[in-house]
Amino acid sequence: MLDQIRGLHHVTSMSRDADANNHFFTDTLGLRRVKKTVNFDEPSVYHLYYGDEAGTPGSVMTYFPFPHIVRGRPGTGEVGETVFSVPEGSLAFWKERFAEKGVNGVISEEAFGENRLRFAAVDGDSFALVEAKGDSRAPWTGGAVAGDEAIRGFAGATLRLGDSGTTEELLKFMGYEHADTSKGIKRFVIPGGNGADVIDLQTLPNMQRGDLGAGSVHHIAFAVDDREAQKAVRQALLDTGYQVTPVIDRDYFYAIYFRTPGGVLFEIATNEPGFDKDEDAAHLGEALKLPTQHEHRRAWLETHLPEIKD
Repeated sequence: MLDQIRGLHHVTSMSRDADANNHFFTDTLGLRRVKKTVNFDEPSVYHLYYGDEAGTPGSVMTYFPFPHIVRGRPGTGEVGETVFSVPEGSLAFWKERFAEKGVNGVISEEAFGENRLRFAAVDGDSFALVEAKGDSRAPWTGGAVAGDEAIRGFAGATLRLGDSGTTEELLKFMGYEHADTSKGIKRFVIPGGNGADVIDLQTLPNMQRGDLGAGSVHHIAFAVDDREAQKAVRQALLDTGYQVTPVIDRDYFYAIYFRTPGGVLFEIATNEPGFDKDEDAAHLGEALKLPTQHEHRRAWLETHLPEIKD
């Protein structure tokens, strides 16, 4: 069993409209945009990162906004819901805020002994806020949500699967422990994790397979401290029979990827070097930052990337 994984690092999804996506996460949810860069493989498309003040691993939601992408079809083999942590007693604030902002799909419920508020982002992607007990992480209060109700980071995510058996074994291998079962959903946690340390498995054998598109999660990333820890995890996964990519330099972290038996794309990402690598911490996410291999296209990109109204 691995002991290097701390919980989630980031979650990366697909969107259609960069400006609408930016507005939802910075204004409606009050997160900080910590990086404005481009997709490594398709530099004509942004890669936008939102999180806490520093973009701490376990707080970062990221998006590829493809202007002409079709809406994704929800199904199995994907992340079904991404869950943010908020302080106890704050859901009344968020329910009122969502009503004012016209947020869709707002539903109050209780699960695993916690109050939660489910909602949809601009592309129909599924999220929830949960009143997580004892979450001491500092929120970003320098933006649209300046009070103590602000989001602390991720609590975790729900994976939607046709069959959960092999994914359960994988999570246990990764250091997660089965903590509870509620309404047929199995909860796994990393003991002593980074706060973003819950994975729920929802088994829906009669549901169709999901199709990737706007509103879909592209991949979910798990955090390790550094490259040495990542190297050990990669070798252990290879030894277990997983097909794992070589280490890829993503500028703000190093990444490896592998497809799980349930169909979800997993990433293992390092906590180093962080989002202040190429920007002063006070100005994260303000300027367009380009991967080195795309810097020669800056003039073209600055005039052809969609406008984001900050």
